[in-house]
Amino acid sequence: MAKQERENYAVIGLGQFGSAICQSLVEAKQEVLAIDVDEEKVNEFTNIVTRAVIADAQDEDAMKELELGSFDHVFISIGQNIQASIMATLLTKELGAKDVICKAENESHARVLEKIGADQIVRPERDMARRIVFHQLQPNIVNYLMLNDKVTMAEIKVDNPAFVGKSLNELSVRNNYHINVIAIKTDGKVNLSPDADDKLQANDLISVVGYTTDVNQFNADAQSSSL
Repeated sequence: MAKQERENYAVIGLGQFGSAICQSLVEAKQEVLAIDVDEEKVNEFTNIVTRAVIADAQDEDAMKELELGSFDHVFISIGQNIQASIMATLLTKELGAKDVICKAENESHARVLEKIGADQIVRPERDMARRIVFHQLQPNIVNYLMLNDKVTMAEIKVDNPAFVGKSLNELSVRNNYHINVIAIKTDGKVNLSPDADDKLQANDLISVVGYTTDVNQFNADAQSSSL
């Protein structure tokens, strides 16, 4: 297994989202600078992250002193103070940060962040709601990632007897569903870039990528006896 590359991260804003980001990065053994204007919140992370600092993300001198431009990644997870979030993003980009990931409170906030140069924008509450609903409607999809509004990468469990023992070629997956199969997991073993002649077994997990509507159709057939 390849060794996880150690990078340095700055996390600005230690609310629920920022705190969770810090915890996850520490668990992944990454270097983390935690920043918040609230001394109490900073003190909670003093013995957890690499360094915890009390600072106002809207203070240009403070941000320069922390050398945010030298970090591999900067998370701006300031909560409902949209002005502070925007200013922190603007300052961080001006300081040369290569990858700035921002939490947005709403669509308008997201548009502003995009215009001032945020590299990635997340809306955790909305994204979690979408994941819950998607999984509820598509229970056989174990994991998924929406690459954009139309394209999805998903890991689908096969429990349709009509699929078992059939090869990808026999099922005409590409022609019938217009999706690409990128991996098949059988009993924990992963077959990357499977051949057209590889056969499916019961409870295999198939990783596919394609338009969301096509992925959903494949998932519906993989868990039914429709074929």
